[in-house]
Amino acid sequence: MEWVRGEPVGHGSFATVNLALPKDGYSQDSPVMVVKSCESFNCSTLENEKQVLDQLAKCPQIIQCLGDNHSFENGTEYYNLLLEYASSGTLSDQLKNRGGPLPEFDAQRYAKSMLKGLRDVHAKGFVHCDLKLQNILVFDNGKIKIADFGLAKKAEQKQSNEVKRAELRGTPLYMSPESVNHNEYESPADIWAFGCAVLELVTAKPAWNCEPHANIWKLLLRIGEGDELPQVPKELSDDCQDFLGKCFVKDPRKRWTAEMLLQHPFVADISDNDRDHDTVPLDESPRSPFNFPDWVSLQSLDSPGLSPDSGNFFEWELNSRHGSSAYSPLCSPADRLRQLVTDDEPDWPFSESWVTVR
Repeated sequence: MEWVRGEPVGHGSFATVNLALPKDGYSQDSPVMVVKSCESFNCSTLENEKQVLDQLAKCPQIIQCLGDNHSFENGTEYYNLLLEYASSGTLSDQLKNRGGPLPEFDAQRYAKSMLKGLRDVHAKGFVHCDLKLQNILVFDNGKIKIADFGLAKKAEQKQSNEVKRAELRGTPLYMSPESVNHNEYESPADIWAFGCAVLELVTAKPAWNCEPHANIWKLLLRIGEGDELPQVPKELSDDCQDFLGKCFVKDPRKRWTAEMLLQHPFVADISDNDRDHDTVPLDESPRSPFNFPDWVSLQSLDSPGLSPDSGNFFEWELNSRHGSSAYSPLCSPADRLRQLVTDDEPDWPFSESWVTVR
């Protein structure tokens, strides 16, 4: 596929990211892409990302690679990785735009998607090694995908003692105790980082309470030495506290796996249809009453004895939010209109039950 470099949309430690525009212009079948580029003499990290993404191509919770090539621009050779474009930024961006923590229900959905991605990464024999909110991309429909596999490695890949002593992979705030102490980067390290990400979603604060320009070595000592763990607020639900506790186990052998965490009550009852694929991004305002996730039609209250004043209304409302009702408040506007359609002709002159709307 021939493309031209468009506007910059971001950059990382190893590469710059630009929009990639089809050279012949857009068509209905043209994918929306970004190109991640670095100079060819220093492209081992980007090449590693390509190799890992090729192995994870069929995972819906992993960013998709659309190809790679080399280009010469202004006398410099670049290695380019073409990726699908997530127009709503990262989960870190979404949290900043919100200006506060996410409701637990939103965090549950995102946590479940991340766990599904990690389960596939680990099942394929890889470790991400740099999981954090900045590396979770958000799409227009609210779907999220794990990205930035430049530091990923094969699980149980043996390295020399010299390399292990010199190696420091990932972001310190998300690093696990065994990574700090023994340079161990296996699947449990991803679970620790995942716990840090979820805790940040529900508190809008990093897992470790430290100043922005705090000494990194002091932070690493806190993570690696002693019994200190990230503080999980008591205000969170019992399920959420227990879930995070399973991620923050010092001994990696006792830390829960992605597969085990998917069975935890915090995420187990979150259906794939509970906006896993239909979430409105956090920085978008609803554009109609149908877009409010908790919108409830009065038609749904037509069951005998069911009204906001009745004793069983609260139970019905809870069930409807968790998919037990015949009507899901998360269906599309078109589907909801079909539910509201009736063969009865309206009696427009009858105004006794009309409601004044201002």
